[in-house]
Amino acid sequence: MDRYDEIYRQSVEDPETFWRSEAAGIEWQQPFTLVLDDRRAPHLRWFVDGTTNICHNAIDRHLATRAEQTALIYVSTETGTEKTFSYRDLFEEVNRVAAMLVAQGVTHGDRVLLYMPMVPEALFAMLACTRIGAIHSVVFGGFASSSLASRIDDARPKVVLSADAGSRAGKVIPYKPLLDAAINLAKHKPDRVLLLDRGLAAPAMVEGRDLDWASLRRQHFDARVPCTWLESNEPCYILYTSGTTGTPKGVQRDTGGHAVALVASIKYIFDPAAASGEVDAVSGRRTFFAASDIGWVVGHCYIVYAPLLCGMASVMYEGLPTRGLDGEPDAGIWWSLVAKHRVNAMFTAPTAIRVLKKQDPSHLTRHDLASLDALFLAGEPLDEPTARWISEGIGKPILDNYWQTETGWPMLSTQRGIDPTMQPRFGSPGKPVVGFKLRLLDEATNAELAANEKGVLVIAGPLPPGCMSTVWGDDQRFVDTYWSLLDDRSVYSTFDWGIRDDDGYYFILGRTDDVINVAGHRLGTREIEESISGHPDIAETAVVGVADALKGQVAIAFAIVRNAASIGTPQDRLRLEGEVMATVDRSLGALARPARVHFVNALPKTRSGKMLRRALQAVTEGRDPGDLTTIEDPTALEQIRDLLKPPSSTPH
Repeated sequence: MDRYDEIYRQSVEDPETFWRSEAAGIEWQQPFTLVLDDRRAPHLRWFVDGTTNICHNAIDRHLATRAEQTALIYVSTETGTEKTFSYRDLFEEVNRVAAMLVAQGVTHGDRVLLYMPMVPEALFAMLACTRIGAIHSVVFGGFASSSLASRIDDARPKVVLSADAGSRAGKVIPYKPLLDAAINLAKHKPDRVLLLDRGLAAPAMVEGRDLDWASLRRQHFDARVPCTWLESNEPCYILYTSGTTGTPKGVQRDTGGHAVALVASIKYIFDPAAASGEVDAVSGRRTFFAASDIGWVVGHCYIVYAPLLCGMASVMYEGLPTRGLDGEPDAGIWWSLVAKHRVNAMFTAPTAIRVLKKQDPSHLTRHDLASLDALFLAGEPLDEPTARWISEGIGKPILDNYWQTETGWPMLSTQRGIDPTMQPRFGSPGKPVVGFKLRLLDEATNAELAANEKGVLVIAGPLPPGCMSTVWGDDQRFVDTYWSLLDDRSVYSTFDWGIRDDDGYYFILGRTDDVINVAGHRLGTREIEESISGHPDIAETAVVGVADALKGQVAIAFAIVRNAASIGTPQDRLRLEGEVMATVDRSLGALARPARVHFVNALPKTRSGKMLRRALQAVTEGRDPGDLTTIEDPTALEQIRDLLKPPSSTPH
């Protein structure tokens, strides 16, 4: 038995012993009396009776040894700003925000909603909430008012923290009008709004409700607010899953289990050197760069919490991967930050790499990336051509990983912290992470499947620490939504199709509702997309199944080409469409060949980079695409609508 098999087996066969050891990775004010209480499974309690505080573990406990070490590196290419904060600076700023909240009556168990751009104050606020035992709920800045209102009504925050505006590609996005409209729509009215004025869009302040952040900060400049010690299972935050329609679905995360799991993830997956106390020879620290947003789970976990829990420096970036600090185009900005700040581990989404794939590849080699150990990608399936392109371009390991907002940390990865020789496989996010008892089940019979058989990916209970504890305010919805695949409700469904090879590597084939049934044959959209991406002229693609009277469904592909000039004529488009179909024929067979391949300028995605395939499918079938509040570029669907319109007849 190799080392990975040994440690993984222990983690799933004897979770109490395994997690008792891992719990030593954080400080406890009062020891826990029981590792796991599963009497109300699937509602679990980890580290029962133990009291701790995430802010204490992320900041206070480091002051004795690394007070002057850099903790946060903030870069905004939208405003041309770059700042660094030491652990001492972070301690001071978090105490100020904590005092600001306490002054507004916020106390243990109250909710605080953040509707903020990528600014340091947002990170200070999240940590300030955990410091005083308040529960934060971060909503992606710029969300539509109706969606924000539904989250306000669900979380019922005492205070909302916001800013005058965000910025994207140099375009100012005023937040205050959206927030005011949301509060007007919401049944629940927060007591106060604390507003950060960035000087981007003059905000209209509501008298008696709105308070100026800078003025409050001055009032509490020298404040010291003690940490509130929380029982391990008390909520840390609520995070609403993207794309939620109807009643919002708030993922509730606990305190102790969340902290233990994040430290374990750094140790086993992202930066084993940091977990063992090693430092970069040049910077004297370890530095983590998660190019995400605090509104998403990656931002929560790997911009804010995990790096600080492990005493690292975290890079917080506002801007595009193709825009420099001077506002001019620069597809090498990320790599320049890696070089300048000696980043050791970087984490982003495959979508961002596909954006870079359209740029001059020389940007990948202009900066010294010697400090970088690996580039981690997650958030959507990583196709093999994109993985190979970036791997060859930067000459670093490309480590995919697979997880969900609900799980809070990866469930599939290459775990170099267990076995440094473990090799990634292109197209696979890896093997099961410690603690995650993964299975593949037949959708019809629920029978467990063998290697090389497609099935629904599930996690057999108990879920490890760090996973969602319930749906905020609705325990039954948690059970009904995630634990209803089997009659005995013993497995959590990821709602993803997968397959496992003979060596135990898993491959994700797409959502269970993204499977195309063509003449009785089930085809994963993920497989077809990866095949199309193998054509050298294709930069990005999305495949959906649409209704067909003869075959039940057929595959329709939408693709972005690398060079728009190459399909300047109808003949060029037909030629490339034929080549793409032939590519699919060769790799998957004629059955998987798309009925059509449409070439577009953009694909509909959420702001986090997830493809809106349901909306794409609806538009293709002439249906209402539903709630599009999370879409990044509304014109993407409009172009597709126009493309699919039948040609108008010309009167004779």
